[in-house]
Amino acid sequence: MTPGPTVFEADAVQALAVRWLPCLGDDDFVCSPVGLWLALGAVASGARGRTGAELGALLGVEGEAAAEAVTGVGRRLAATGGLAVATGVWSGVPVLGPFRRGLPDVRFGVLPGAALFALPDAVFGATDAMEPGGLSDAQAELDAWVRETTGGRIAGLPLRLDGSEKLVLLNALALKASWLTAFPGHLTRDEPFTDGYGDTRPVPTMRRRIPAAWVWYADGVTVVELPCQGEGAARVRFVLGPEGAGPAEVLPAAWAGPGARVGLVADSADLLLPRFTLRARTEVHEHLPALGVRRALSDDADFAGLSAAALRVAQVVQETLVEVAEEGVEAAAVTAVTMTRGAAPPRHAVVERVAFDRPFGVVVLDASGDVPLFTGWRRSAPTP
Repeated sequence: MTPGPTVFEADAVQALAVRWLPCLGDDDFVCSPVGLWLALGAVASGARGRTGAELGALLGVEGEAAAEAVTGVGRRLAATGGLAVATGVWSGVPVLGPFRRGLPDVRFGVLPGAALFALPDAVFGATDAMEPGGLSDAQAELDAWVRETTGGRIAGLPLRLDGSEKLVLLNALALKASWLTAFPGHLTRDEPFTDGYGDTRPVPTMRRRIPAAWVWYADGVTVVELPCQGEGAARVRFVLGPEGAGPAEVLPAAWAGPGARVGLVADSADLLLPRFTLRARTEVHEHLPALGVRRALSDDADFAGLSAAALRVAQVVQETLVEVAEEGVEAAAVTAVTMTRGAAPPRHAVVERVAFDRPFGVVVLDASGDVPLFTGWRRSAPTP
C-alpha cells in the first residue's frame, strides 16, 4: 500500500493551516488546508524569482521541488480510503512543456480562445481535447468537472468566469466514509447547545458510548476520534476547547502528536455530538498578503516557469462542505486559482461525559492522521 505523506509534507500542510486559521475568523467556516496547499503548490512550480520565494516560504517548497511534492502528496493521499483527489489546469495561453511534464497527474485542458495560438502540442501543452471551432463553454465545462470530481457534492466552480482568465487551476477533494459503528438513530434527540454568542437552544444531538482510547487531551483541548470503516480510512476528529477559545487555538490540537496527548482518566465516555453540516466559500486571495504572498498577485509576478506569457494570480477561491450524521461523514472541497495577465469496561467503570454543546471544531485527516484534509468550526447552533 502507498505510504502516507512524508513528515516534511505533513509538516508543510500543518504549517499552512496554522498560519491560515487566524485569517478565517471565529464564525462558522470550513476549509481544506491540503486543497489550498496542492493548488498553490502547482502554481508555485511555475513561479520564479521573488514570486517563487514568497510562495516557497508559505508552502515549504518551490519550483521543480513543488511539482514533485504536489505529485507525491496527491498520490499518497489517494491511498486514504474513500478519498478522491484531482487537479486540472485549463489554459488560454501557451503552457511550457516542462511545467506540464512536472505535473504528470494533472489534467490539462483549453480555455476558449486558445486555438488562436495555433501552436504545436509540444509547445502549447494543453492538448487534451483541442479542436478549432469545437471549444466548449469554459464555465459549463469546468462546472461539470467540479460536479464529477466531487460526486455532485459541489455543484460547480466557486466563482464565475468573466473571460479575463488566461489560466484556471482547480484542485478537488471528495470524501465519503462510514463510521466503524454508527450512532443509534433512535438515541438522537434535542439537547441544549450554547453558541458563540451566548444563546442556548435545542439542537439534534447524536449519542453513543465510546472507548476511552478514542478520547484524549492536547494543550487543554478535548479531542475525540471516531474511526471509519475500511483499510487506510480517514481520521475524523472533533475538538472542544475551553470556553471562549477560538478556532485558531483549538483546531491544531487535532493533529498534535502522541507526545502532546494526555489520555482519558476513565474507562469509557458518553459522547454527545450534534448532527451538522458546514459549507463555506472562502476568497483566499484576500488572505494571501497576510500570509506573505504579495508579488504573485501583482503585475511584477514572475511565472516564467509556467508560460512565456506574463501572468499573475487574480483569484484564489475555495468552496468546502462537511456533513456529519449518524452513519458517517461526507466532505468535499474545490480550490480554484485563476490567473490573468498583468476494550470492555470493568465492573465499576468510570464513564466520562463529553458533550459538544458549545462551539467546537471538526478536522478530517488522511489515514496517517497527520495531514489536515478538512478543518471546520461550528460557532452557531446546528439546525435540523
